[in-house]
Amino acid sequence: MPSSEEYRRQIIKDLAGGDVEYLDNVNTGTTNDYQNFDDFAQRTTTDQRRQLFSQSLNPEKIPPSQMEPELQKAIAQIKPNERDDVARAFFKHLKSRGLDDKRLEQQLGLSTHNPKRMTADDVSKLASFVYHNHPDIFREVLAEQPGIMKFLSNPIVAGIIGIAAAKWLSDRK
Repeated sequence: MPSSEEYRRQIIKDLAGGDVEYLDNVNTGTTNDYQNFDDFAQRTTTDQRRQLFSQSLNPEKIPPSQMEPELQKAIAQIKPNERDDVARAFFKHLKSRGLDDKRLEQQLGLSTHNPKRMTADDVSKLASFVYHNHPDIFREVLAEQPGIMKFLSNPIVAGIIGIAAAKWLSDRK
């Protein structure tokens, strides 16, 4: 098995070249050169993912028309406990900005502000709000909770993340 660094470089290289085949294989459960996305997420630190997403995930680079359907699909596919963690992280960061979770529940039309009882649709609405209005929080939560990333299959989204990853790796040399 390749080292963690070689493994990360190969995934980043593939993404930068527009190859999102491994994303499809993760979704279908087939195997290939990569063990799975969870393995990749475990081999990278939160700081590494934070750097990776710092310039790539924002509404200017990935328009809402591309990101929102991806978020809905991805959030619907993650495990309920991971979805709770994502919602909790969004609320925690938004609270640090003075945004009240009960008020957000009303403003966004959520069924609840309790992360354990939120539906996939609720978390999608929250994620879309954060992506549009607080892209730095969006990136931070994805760095902390990378589970969503394994279900992003849109080539434009994956390509932009791959380009950022390739730049990040080249800057580290």
